Amino acid sequence: MRHLRWPVAATRLGMVAEQVVRAFWPFWTALFAGLAPLMMGWHEIVPLEVFWGGAVIGAIALIGTLIWGLRRFRIPAPAEALERVDASLPGRPIAAIADTQAIGSGDPASEAVWRAHLARMSARTKDARPVEPDLRISDRDPYGLRFIALLFFVAALTFGSLLRIGSVGEIVTGSQQSLASGPVWEGWVEPPAYTGKPAIYLNDVPPGRLQVPEGSQVTLRLYGEVGALTVAETVSGRLEELGAASDAQQQFEITQSGVLTIGGAGQTTWNVTAIADQPPEVEMTGPIESDAMGEMSQPFVAYDDYGVISGFATITLDLAAVDRRYGLAVAPDPIDPLVLDLPMPFTGDRSDFEEFLIDNLSEHPLANLPVTMQLSVTDDAGQTGVTPAEPMILPGRRFFEPFARAVIEQRRDFMWSQDNLTRVNQILRAISHRPEGLFSSETTYLRLRAIIRQMDQMKEFGATENAKAEVVQALWDLAVQLEDGRLADARERLRRAQERLAEAMRNGASDEEIAELMQELREATDEYMRMLAQEAEPSDGTDQADNGQNGERMSMDELQALLDRIEELMQEGRMAEAQELMEQLNQLMENMRVTQGEGGEGSPSPGQQSMQDLTDTLREQEELSDDAFGDLQEQFNQDQNGQQQPGQPGNQGQQGTQGQQGQDGQQGQGQGVGRDAQNGQQADNGTGGQGDPRSLADRQQALRQELQRQRDGLPSLPGESGDIARRSLERAEGAMEGAEEALREGDLPQAIDRQAQAMDALRNGMRQLGQALAENQNIEPGQGSEQGQANGNPGQDGRDPLGRSMGNSGQLGTSESLLNGEDINRRAEELLDEIRRRSAEQDRPELERDYLRRLLDQF
Repeated sequence: MRHLRWPVAATRLGMVAEQVVRAFWPFWTALFAGLAPLMMGWHEIVPLEVFWGGAVIGAIALIGTLIWGLRRFRIPAPAEALERVDASLPGRPIAAIADTQAIGSGDPASEAVWRAHLARMSARTKDARPVEPDLRISDRDPYGLRFIALLFFVAALTFGSLLRIGSVGEIVTGSQQSLASGPVWEGWVEPPAYTGKPAIYLNDVPPGRLQVPEGSQVTLRLYGEVGALTVAETVSGRLEELGAASDAQQQFEITQSGVLTIGGAGQTTWNVTAIADQPPEVEMTGPIESDAMGEMSQPFVAYDDYGVISGFATITLDLAAVDRRYGLAVAPDPIDPLVLDLPMPFTGDRSDFEEFLIDNLSEHPLANLPVTMQLSVTDDAGQTGVTPAEPMILPGRRFFEPFARAVIEQRRDFMWSQDNLTRVNQILRAISHRPEGLFSSETTYLRLRAIIRQMDQMKEFGATENAKAEVVQALWDLAVQLEDGRLADARERLRRAQERLAEAMRNGASDEEIAELMQELREATDEYMRMLAQEAEPSDGTDQADNGQNGERMSMDELQALLDRIEELMQEGRMAEAQELMEQLNQLMENMRVTQGEGGEGSPSPGQQSMQDLTDTLREQEELSDDAFGDLQEQFNQDQNGQQQPGQPGNQGQQGTQGQQGQDGQQGQGQGVGRDAQNGQQADNGTGGQGDPRSLADRQQALRQELQRQRDGLPSLPGESGDIARRSLERAEGAMEGAEEALREGDLPQAIDRQAQAMDALRNGMRQLGQALAENQNIEPGQGSEQGQANGNPGQDGRDPLGRSMGNSGQLGTSESLLNGEDINRRAEELLDEIRRRSAEQDRPELERDYLRRLLDQF
């Protein structure tokens, strides 16, 4: 059997290694223990009697361990290697092949069975692999003497030298006496610590050229008769306080290139080259960028030969570039330069790195004004590298609402100079003279009047720094409220979002601002459609959809595709086409009916069925995530109260939640968090048990398998959108698998995080799939379908126009009371406040506090 040659040969070689290790470990232990003192030079300082005593003991130990090893060492036979390979195989097939048939010889049936047995054993031998040798000898060296000897030897290699072993011969021949009586020296060169370079032992460096960093410290020690050795150098540049050239110990710093000489017997000279520390360099690698909220991002790159330790950016007003009109015509108050620390890498090399200076300076007096930015970095040597002053407009938040823009402009003028106080006051009074139709609520009007009264007091009694800061902050808060204020009527909010987007088109907004405004338009559109769904019953309202035969209809996917197309055209600079689509969107919103697909009385298309299945999967994943959160909340309460009772997991979870609410002592907030957790617990309906993560894992597994079936059944859709949809669904499936594993391991926080990733990927996949379906059917995004459900029937599958299941009462929408009649914004704010309060309580379990912190980071 030729296939056994390599496994047997390799196994035999390993057996030889076993024999060598087991037989000669005392020998190399004694060898390392003897070499370590010699490499450290101990034999040069101990008395001669101690040296000879140690030499005799070392020689006896080496000879004894060598003879002991030779007597125990033997080369394994090939049969032994074959036996070890055979023992590693199931059934010992090699030995079985060598067996002979004991009974049944001559019987054809028995011989056939025997031949089949041999064939099966022969096939097993093909799985033979070399057997790993057992090199462990801890049973023979229970005290770890071999490791102690190896440690001494490694330390000697690090701090000693193999060259010192050669001096043993001089001691044996007796020539060490003349060496000890002659002059000797030692020297070291230690580069600055920030260079990261090792120290140099001059005794090991041959004479000639020597390159060291500038600032290196030289230490020399001279032994023997005073004056037998002298030091001459021109590398320190010292002119004063020079000691004698024959001092026993000398220390100086290398500040320049020169010569270092140790004179005397065997004179040694080095031509030292001092490598100068180059100053650091920094440069901006691109123009400054900003998003719609005013957060700036300035890319830069920094270099240094050893590493940058710090840096900062200085932003100074460019007064010559300011358009000195209106409130900027007067002389400005002194504005100190703005200094920002540059971000540095926490880990890695700082000799060459790229970073981004990210900050939001929208509230600073220099925001949206011409400035100059200058970057500077510093290294360990104190050297500084500076960029030329780069002129730019300091990014700040842009306001599109005219009233908010006027308020923010007056705030800028007031910060520019206190002499503008009267002018700003008059303009604000003029703005608020006729507030009808100008203010979104009485709150904003009253806030503006309060600011005006405060300015009146400043004019009469003088303005302090604190008073000025209060007015500046109040004007900013008012402008933000006017810009982002929530309108009670969803239709008005949609109109305002469209107007702000149109204003951005005319003003040439950046891509980031376009993305921000498009997101606002999407949210306003969603809110408007929710209002339509709530008013699904025919009424006389102007926002009710037309039930006529020619009523325009569009699906959620087509509406999303239309919004994406508008954003794409704006980013490409095709504002005219984007404006046409905006007008088309306005016209559609006047008479729109939202459906869950194209409708019709026939069976849905494969694409529509896929969208419906994915919608159901997303809803089930959300319910499963709510159940997992309920179990996590129950665990938190159990850790807090320690009152878990066996056999009643569901009731105990609710009691623990209520007990926790009682301890919090704030019904308005504590009950909100507890009630949300209980809703997640009760949504399980028995399919997933409280306190039983395995049942949740089984549900997650079934949901993942269902998603895999849906992904395999997706229609073939060409184009980029179809590919993105498939990749998103693959990511969702992977996240579900991670959530399943976390549930089986009992790691509920990790499971909830992975479930959130799965839901995000599902939503993105559904959005891209809808766009791909619209493109595949040659439907202009946003046009909708003018066929199917022509009679105005809202759908035959028991869902409302937004694709949600009907409530138990049979009416459109859900029958659950989600907010109990409370305002949604106030309710959300209360929940966030409660989460913040609980995350700050140190007596809560770390697991709960970590989860609450991650909730705050997300929302």
